[in-house]
Amino acid sequence: MAEPEPLIGIDLGTTNSLVATVQDGQPIIIKNRTGVPLTPSVVAVSKNGKRLVGGIAKRQAITNPQETVSAAKRLIGRKFSSHPVQDALRALTYQVVCGAHDDVRIRLAGRDLAVPEISAMILAELKADAEAHFGRPVTQAVITVPAYFNDGQRQATKDAGRIAGLEVLRIINEPTAAALAYGFGRTVNGKIAVLDLGGGTFDVSVLEINNGIFDVVATGGDTFLGGEDWDHRIIEWMVFGFAKEHGIDLRKDRMALQRLKDAAEKAKVELSSVKETQLHLPFICTPPGGGAALHLQTTLTREKLEDLTADLGERLVGITSEVLGEASVRPSELKEVILVGGMSRMPRIVEQVRQYFRREPCKGVHAEEVVALGAAIQAHALVAQEGELLLLDVTPQSMGVAIAGGYVRRLIPRNTTVPTSATEVFATSKDFQRTVKIMVLQGEHELAHHNELLGEFLLTGLREAPRGQVEIEVTFDINAEGIVSVSARDRDTGLRQSITVTASSGLTEDELRRIMEEQRDWMVTARASEEIKTKRVELDTLARDLVDALSRVRLLPGAGGLSPDVVARAEMALDHARQVRGGEDVGALTRACEALSQSLPLLRSASPRGTPGR
Repeated sequence: MAEPEPLIGIDLGTTNSLVATVQDGQPIIIKNRTGVPLTPSVVAVSKNGKRLVGGIAKRQAITNPQETVSAAKRLIGRKFSSHPVQDALRALTYQVVCGAHDDVRIRLAGRDLAVPEISAMILAELKADAEAHFGRPVTQAVITVPAYFNDGQRQATKDAGRIAGLEVLRIINEPTAAALAYGFGRTVNGKIAVLDLGGGTFDVSVLEINNGIFDVVATGGDTFLGGEDWDHRIIEWMVFGFAKEHGIDLRKDRMALQRLKDAAEKAKVELSSVKETQLHLPFICTPPGGGAALHLQTTLTREKLEDLTADLGERLVGITSEVLGEASVRPSELKEVILVGGMSRMPRIVEQVRQYFRREPCKGVHAEEVVALGAAIQAHALVAQEGELLLLDVTPQSMGVAIAGGYVRRLIPRNTTVPTSATEVFATSKDFQRTVKIMVLQGEHELAHHNELLGEFLLTGLREAPRGQVEIEVTFDINAEGIVSVSARDRDTGLRQSITVTASSGLTEDELRRIMEEQRDWMVTARASEEIKTKRVELDTLARDLVDALSRVRLLPGAGGLSPDVVARAEMALDHARQVRGGEDVGALTRACEALSQSLPLLRSASPRGTPGR
């Protein structure tokens, strides 16, 4: 029987990403090709035009800030004109521009790329790591997203998976994935709360677990609250301190800003284990009028950091309280409180959670790995169909349509278990109206324009009649991933129109196909590049061995009994190897390796007594 295809779970994070699988019945993290579990969510194009992903991209960020993209997850599926994007622009070292549909495009190496293209590069790197682990192709994955991601952000993440060459089996919420990993191998019954504070997002979910059924009761969050915000507070504190002393705004210099970002992140991490840390950035800038370079040197204490970020902590508590209220659960009724995400290591965050819930958060899960492990468990459960695992998630935000007067009529309230469907009948608002526009909205505000417009479509050819006499039946369908479809039907004529809400990433199906083709071409080039690199290593090893063997033969009396032809062929093979080594022709490199391989055993057969082969 054929071995089943490998399945992976991916935590596509703001700061770092991870990939996991279930092996021999146990969920495990797959280490990347440098041997570490975390892959920085960073993409860059080097000065020689080479694409870099992960740790290698992060390491060159200071010297190449404008061509290095980090925290792209904060921009995915968002409108360029939205407040979160406009706020983010002030702290970015790379260039962000407005696309044709008010979507976000990132300018990299002179090309304007959609955010899913950037995310796809990270996913492709994780896919390659998984393929190196399994030794064969990997095409199926479950990918996690913040629970509070809207439909556009979920669709854009799914697009990123397709571009990376993955069949996305399911998009699941990060806190839900954490709960799956927490419950794996344990007999857990009762309600739990999962608080996930990562690099860019914060989520809270309350789940009820009962005999392998994971039922999400309520969820909430903020898709623009995470470790990046703590970093920005440190950056601002350094920038304002330096401006006060020297009258220079360091944010105007991209390289200086990148150095500040790196220093802020390092300081934040250090202050989780020490009470104070030194920030030392020599030669941070040169005064505008010339003169000696200026240095930034200061001390940041844990107390000062907590003071700078006090309001961020209060936002966490406020969101948590709101979600527990919607779940109708008191903190004392919870069986466990699970705190995950890299930011959960901050002492102040742990203390605030402890104070609110009046208990210690669970220490039985790995804060950074648990989400990827849960995604792998879900992938295995979907395909293997073993055991009793059942996941019942909810829609994080209300869904509805715009109605006359600029208001919203909600058809599906937030925290409704998915998959779900809802139908409501509307009537025309004008006399003799032949067309109605259905505007699909997501959010909690009563006024339509304050909510996210997911999509819109027209239902035409209506019967001419006085207002209110033509009835239109609108149906919302949300699948298990939270992806939305909406249809409208004229009840008189049966005429029907529908829409599957597409990502606000601004990518059309044609664009997606084009990008996927480009990605495939790049992957072929990348694989060829890897093959060339491998062949060169093999050639270098053989050439070194051949040089050693030739040196030995020349020292032996009578060349060890070898004919002059053998030595000459070996020298010719060595010269040829030197000529082709710098080329890009895999075939030529392979033939050069074969020529060296043929000469090597003959040279090694040379005898010290002048008679070969003895």
